[in-house]
Amino acid sequence: MSMQEMTDKQLEAYRKELVRRERSPATIANYIRHCGEFLQFCQDSQDGLEAAPNQEMLLSWKRTLLTAGLRPATINAKLAAVNGFLQFLGRPELCVRQVRRQRRVFRDKDRDLTRGEYLRLVQTARAQGRERLCLAMQTICATGIRVSELRFITVEAVRTGRATVTGKGKCREILLPGALRQKLKRYLKGLGRWPQGGDAGANANRAVKPVFLTAGGQPLDRSNLWREMRTLCKDAGVDPHKVFPHNLRHLFAKTFYTLNKDIAKLADLLGHASIETTRIYIMETGAAHARLLERMHLLL
Repeated sequence: MSMQEMTDKQLEAYRKELVRRERSPATIANYIRHCGEFLQFCQDSQDGLEAAPNQEMLLSWKRTLLTAGLRPATINAKLAAVNGFLQFLGRPELCVRQVRRQRRVFRDKDRDLTRGEYLRLVQTARAQGRERLCLAMQTICATGIRVSELRFITVEAVRTGRATVTGKGKCREILLPGALRQKLKRYLKGLGRWPQGGDAGANANRAVKPVFLTAGGQPLDRSNLWREMRTLCKDAGVDPHKVFPHNLRHLFAKTFYTLNKDIAKLADLLGHASIETTRIYIMETGAAHARLLERMHLLL
């Protein structure tokens, strides 16, 4: 198989396979983009179009990424995408190892959203009369769901206090805190979307709809929410670099682990297949790590 045969058609087939595996839309888009970068690198290399793909091409690309000064995590994400593509094409022998790196023991402080900053964001949204944004942030932070899972918080889930989340070949049940259910119920009643006595069919249709909808009636997604959250930063006095939906999930994880040191339970709540992934969510900041070292009192 020549490089010329590694066409857009095969990338499209790979994309469909990722969809079948229930990868998230964002993951799929990243994988296809990274594969496209690799194919472009091969085409730009000497005799790239004529030469059969070999491991040296991928190794050369890997060296180029390393010399470009990219973070190991970024390089590994690109390599994972291309390795997956090669395996899909039936060429696993061409895959290369990812960059080895020591596990980090603390998070960057400038990326860590604190409880106080989160509360200021919520209070600012409330003061501006942006109830949907205010409640969406609280829903993610109080349950630990991914922003892509916000659509599973339906009217029926608010009524029963339980939401069934599916994706990535897994299914898990999320419990909604009582205080959150009351807030969401009042919100839905204010919009006239809470089921009332009468037409059973109409009520059933209301019940399955997500709580958070755009003006066009579509489920609120990551880009919608991120854009709205960023508009709060100035008034809330929070660094915009810390403000993105996934940081709300991180705050849930850190808060839960502080109260209950059960990392296995936390992994289940977050929907992680590996506890190693969960460890990333509960890292302390560098400042907290430094304070711990100071309290050891091992210097004379």
